[in-house]
Amino acid sequence: MKRRFLTSIVLLALCLTTLIVVIASRAQVVEAESSDSGLQRPVPLVAPPTVDLLASTACAVQPDKGSEKARRQAMLDRRARLLASRSTLITRFRQAPVVAAAQTGEGSASDSGTTNTGYVPREEIALIDPTNYGDRYLFDINGQPADLEPLVVLHETVGSASSAISLFQTFHLNDDDQASYHTLIKRDGTLVYLVPPDKRAFGAGNSVFVGANGPEAVKTNPSFPPSVNNFAYHISLESPYDGNSNGYTHSGYTQAQYQSLAWLVAKTGVADERITTHKAVDRSHTRIDPRSFSDARFFSLLRPYSRTPEIAIRCTNPADLTTTPSQ
Repeated sequence: MKRRFLTSIVLLALCLTTLIVVIASRAQVVEAESSDSGLQRPVPLVAPPTVDLLASTACAVQPDKGSEKARRQAMLDRRARLLASRSTLITRFRQAPVVAAAQTGEGSASDSGTTNTGYVPREEIALIDPTNYGDRYLFDINGQPADLEPLVVLHETVGSASSAISLFQTFHLNDDDQASYHTLIKRDGTLVYLVPPDKRAFGAGNSVFVGANGPEAVKTNPSFPPSVNNFAYHISLESPYDGNSNGYTHSGYTQAQYQSLAWLVAKTGVADERITTHKAVDRSHTRIDPRSFSDARFFSLLRPYSRTPEIAIRCTNPADLTTTPSQ
């Protein structure tokens, strides 16, 4: 009896030892899998910018005059690079307030993003497919200067913010289907950055701005009429629920949207006389947005702000770029 009892104890001890060894080994395997190349780790929402077309602020000297096949292949290559790493810093879309204040001599600005008021909107980034935006050009298709004074063009989504973003994040190889804004403002005032400001968003096709300098437009594609896209910063307001139709009016925009719009436009440094609407620049006579927009309400909110070039609409002339590494 004593021998059987001892045998049982030995067998139980062996079983426990085996179980402990198996559990320890499995824990090591799991730890190794979770650390392998970082694939199992959560990806941070804001990551350092990557070396990609998205990170370039250089203008294209002139429109691409290569073959249609080569142009489309370049478009596919650019999309593949963007999909490989879709995260970037908020400073790709606007500079930090302190930097802008130092450059303009406007006085100090706090890190909170305020300019002259206490209002600070929520900011998000939703990178869109690169088929839906392009480079800004220094010269048009005829070799004439295309780097005109920046312009702000206001739009509306005529639908939900999510549906507009989904459309812009869809790969569109056909030029006729390509469209985008630089920034979208949701009903709650959230700013959604879509296209870097130095890039050319496809917000207004057949368009001309008429201001103090006369008619202004740039032709960048031989297949399409001139437009303001090469020097415009496009901002769209999310339409209300009763604005998802072709009606001429709707219930309008929220106070938060007007506040965020004023905050954003102030950071472009663009003067009042160069803030316009899609309806005003459109030459197809089909665009009427932003409908039910109150100029008085918007400019009353914009007036208290100092104009600071935190949003750099103009890109850099490649000839001005230095290749000397920093010491």
